[in-house]
Amino acid sequence: MSTESHLSTALAAEQTAKLRRSLRRFDILFLLVAAVVSIEVLGQISSFGGETLTWTIVLAVTFLLPYALVFAEVGSAFTDEGGPYVWVKVAFGRIPAAVSAFLYWVTTPVWIGGTMAFLAYEAWSGFVTPLAAHGVWDYFFKTVFIWVTVLSGIASLRYGKWLPTVGAVLKVCVLGFFVLTAIIYSIQHGVHGIGLGDLSPTMSGFLGLTPLLLFAFLGFESGNGAAGEMKNPSRDVPISLARSAGVAAACYLVPIAAILIILPANKITGISGLMDAMRRVFDVYGAAGPAVLKIVAFGYVLVLVGQGAAWMIVSDRVQATVAADGAFFGGFFGAFNEKLGTPVRVNVLTGVVASAFMVAAMVLVNGTSGAVFSVVLTLCVSTYLLSYLTIIPSAARLRRAFPDTPRPFRVPVSDGAFRLLVGVCTAWVALGSWVAIFPGTLEAVFGVAYPFKDHWGVSRETFEVFTLGTLGVLALLGLVGYLRARPVREQVGAEGALPPLRTDVLPGERTT
Repeated sequence: MSTESHLSTALAAEQTAKLRRSLRRFDILFLLVAAVVSIEVLGQISSFGGETLTWTIVLAVTFLLPYALVFAEVGSAFTDEGGPYVWVKVAFGRIPAAVSAFLYWVTTPVWIGGTMAFLAYEAWSGFVTPLAAHGVWDYFFKTVFIWVTVLSGIASLRYGKWLPTVGAVLKVCVLGFFVLTAIIYSIQHGVHGIGLGDLSPTMSGFLGLTPLLLFAFLGFESGNGAAGEMKNPSRDVPISLARSAGVAAACYLVPIAAILIILPANKITGISGLMDAMRRVFDVYGAAGPAVLKIVAFGYVLVLVGQGAAWMIVSDRVQATVAADGAFFGGFFGAFNEKLGTPVRVNVLTGVVASAFMVAAMVLVNGTSGAVFSVVLTLCVSTYLLSYLTIIPSAARLRRAFPDTPRPFRVPVSDGAFRLLVGVCTAWVALGSWVAIFPGTLEAVFGVAYPFKDHWGVSRETFEVFTLGTLGVLALLGLVGYLRARPVREQVGAEGALPPLRTDVLPGERTT
């Protein structure tokens, strides 16, 4: 392992001095709930019918639990700003870290511009005020949605953190109100029902749900992107992670069950499944039902804004750390604003990329809004999962390489068992990555019918050109960014050679 991977650049040391510790345990908990509970995928996941519950439980036990344990340990022990990037850098070197961090970050603008903005538009246009599709107001609404999330990232963290906090509270309230209303509805009108046969797992359900469920469960390490701004990360990270994991599991399992009980699987769509279920159950409020639905739809849009804001805050800090460390465009994007203490340049870049991707998705993906939503969501899943192919393995490397680093929380297993947990999580992510990028290929191997156009609403050619073309453009952008940052990487000396972790180097290595 290169000694260079343990050194910070002079620019990184300079920017670290601008960080302000303003995140308390309360803030971290709600930041994680806002980021991890992906309300936008509830409809897409539920569209697989009763077996959704089966596979959700399977992945909660075999992936979510070990993954949360692993990163509760890593997040409490290695607490520098930029979390995932620093972990991979120290474990495997700067280049793998730059690649994984870039994919981790770029998922945010693609997701906000190509998925969240579309979902917010559907909720607003369908339940609050109609807006003509592909018209001026369509573009205006989505643009405003994007830049509100950008402003939350630009604002000083002591203020910006309240948007995801409010969004997290609203998210739990909206889902809780929906479940309560669904119970009342089922008492009054009966239910669609889920038979035991509906819960039976199938290969097509397994392959279709795996990437979506992984996308839903991942992200508990995201708070460490702003670890340098936490008051006591070693103590607060594992506690906040454990609590948010419990909230996340409940916020997926209970609403999914409610949706499946109310709507037949063939009536559930990815882009409006949850709101369609709400439309039906709110009949219990009689003449007040439409007004209640409009209020909840407005709250739903605010939830999406808060969710986007949470990722804007954490992922932009990760990418700013990358830039300051000499791995993205000459350090220009590594600057934290002196007054605000936030990475304003990366925030603006995220907004520009999100806006461009929103326009590209509307113009290039021919199909219904639901088809655009599904295709772009899968692209987000692919970039996001690919980033974890190095982030997760870094946890095993850090435990072996830094055994003496204090761990306020330590998974109570041997190093061999810890590596097994990491290996299982990595295997799940590798499977999900392949299925997201090349849907239908494994189905063909197992002899499962896969009518591509019926499933996606677009042809395979359109899907692959859009997905692989986007990944190619992103890869080129990341490569150019890394090459242009060489001068920053070379500025490492006595003043800037600060170890990014509390343990200096690996045994036997020197920093000079």
